[in-house]
Amino acid sequence: MVSKAAFEDETFVRNDRLRYEKNTLSSRLAILAIVFNALFFVSIYKSDVGNYYYNILIGGSIVYNLLFMMFVFLVSEGSKNYNRTYSFVAIAFGIIQFARIFIIPMQAHKDTIQISKKEAAVSVMGNAQFTRVIIYLVLSGVCLLISAAVGIWKCNTLKKHLEEISEKE
Repeated sequence: MVSKAAFEDETFVRNDRLRYEKNTLSSRLAILAIVFNALFFVSIYKSDVGNYYYNILIGGSIVYNLLFMMFVFLVSEGSKNYNRTYSFVAIAFGIIQFARIFIIPMQAHKDTIQISKKEAAVSVMGNAQFTRVIIYLVLSGVCLLISAAVGIWKCNTLKKHLEEISEKE
């Protein structure tokens, strides 16, 4: 059996390690969210369905993806140093990733386009591609939300631990 004092010592040591270690779990989850986002936009932008994707919505999507990657990389770096603010930014971007499902993928999945007069109208985004891009967006959003939850939890644990140490001194 483990005594209460030994358990408290283990907890103290585990919490004290936070002062000297980076929050790599939150950081890596944010980077993984960037990877899933990159897979999403590569899947969308490599599609060659006539001129369906040549519009302002895709232009805005490209700009958003660039901003997403820059800000989420910043979230990754900020969360390493136990800054709670970056966790809230990760939550916002995670929610946006879920909302993006209803913009390009849903619209492209339901639309059809006729490439030439001789051919019949074809679906802009087939079922397989639709499923794949939805999975990428969901995984990206989930990674960001878990990254934020871990970041907030570790920040609160470290803050409480530092307060306990300062009270003892």
